[in-house]
Amino acid sequence: QVQLVESGGGLVQAGGSLRLSCATSGLTFRSYAVGWYRQAPGKQRELVEDISSAGSTNYADSVKGRFTISRDNAKNTMYLQMNSLKPEDTTVYYCNASITYDFWGQGTQVTVSS
Repeated sequence: QVQLVESGGGLVQAGGSLRLSCATSGLTFRSYAVGWYRQAPGKQRELVEDISSAGSTNYADSVKGRFTISRDNAKNTMYLQMNSLKPEDTTVYYCNASITYDFWGQGTQVTVSS
């Protein structure tokens, strides 16, 4: 059974930092492209940043220079380091693992106060 479990969300002041983690099990993690998405109420889920099995990354323009994705294949875990957080970053963040099928975590709330 595939599981993705996020942690690290919370409340932070604008300009602060958070580090999200997503621990996975039940899949060959190193073979998967993995990424972080976010979804605000009433809006479509959007890509924040992803990283391929080879290590190449894609990111949304809105997080360029502020967020960094990484993966630890030995720990079957992905991370999202979020710096210089803004109130508009407030929403639920989801981790994803994708190969021929998408697996999702349950989501973690990030709230940035102004």
